[in-house]
Amino acid sequence: MKTLNTLLGAVAALSLFAVSANAQTYPERSITMVVPFSAGGPTDTVARLVAESMSKDLGQQIIVENVGGAGGTLGAGRVAQADPDGYTVLLHHIGMATSATLYRKLAYDTLNAFEYVGLVTEVPMTIVARKDIEPTDIKGLVEYVKANKDTVTVANAGIGAASHLCGMMFMSAIETPLTTVPYKGTGPAMTDLLGGQVDIMCDQTTNTTKQIQGGTIKAYAVTSPERLKVFPDLPTTSEGGLPNLQVGIWHGIYTPKGTPAEVNERLSKSLQVALKDPNVVARFGELGTDPSSDADATPAALKAKLEGEIARWKPVIEAAGQYAD
Repeated sequence: MKTLNTLLGAVAALSLFAVSANAQTYPERSITMVVPFSAGGPTDTVARLVAESMSKDLGQQIIVENVGGAGGTLGAGRVAQADPDGYTVLLHHIGMATSATLYRKLAYDTLNAFEYVGLVTEVPMTIVARKDIEPTDIKGLVEYVKANKDTVTVANAGIGAASHLCGMMFMSAIETPLTTVPYKGTGPAMTDLLGGQVDIMCDQTTNTTKQIQGGTIKAYAVTSPERLKVFPDLPTTSEGGLPNLQVGIWHGIYTPKGTPAEVNERLSKSLQVALKDPNVVARFGELGTDPSSDADATPAALKAKLEGEIARWKPVIEAAGQYAD
């Protein structure tokens, strides 16, 4: 028995040594970054900017793979089941938190199926509308919506999408239920808003900035605490009389549960380098957002954010009674 215990101890020690050695040489090949939404969307844009810069720092290419569907849960589920070796990572937005309530039968335990790398950015939302709608400011828009609540439509990119979540917050803030029109992605939703088939949308600046600047849609407010540099004349929702409508779409990077801490730390350090990349900073600025600080681009900060956001959104979703299953 003593010999067996000694042998088992030796095997365990060798396993730990192998894990440590692998972590020290990580990465030795390309990494797949799963984005649980379609290519060309706002989260995909953030992912590709960060992946390109992290690739330079890590010395290995990060390949972005879009695995859309089911409000981001298909892609997240794939990463949850991947080998915990650091070669499959997930970049997800606030939907990582809201899916815990929106989907009552998830294939994974949101808080316990992943390890954490760090926060990437928090993108403000904009309240926009078709360009020929009557109101000229946010207060006028709220009055118009309430007076026409039976006919006004609110577009979103599908249940669980950032635009869906912000739309729920908008309706909650003005205490008026409206007809929501879900689409299969941000692109089709924006196309119909541009064409006047739907009236209002609440979406990330990464998706609306060019349209606002081009004058093809009307912008009414940003959901951030302060005005944005890219839109200095656009008021905040608080300035427009909606102090409860403050929401940012934060993004974080995760790995499968069991990924070595050394690997997650290496990814976190690389993320911090990428978020200081002048090109990333400039491009984020053009999209109306800023990179996360070193303090936020850490495993501990992302874990705390996810836990807090699950608790924050649970009562909002339950009060709306809109579930995805």
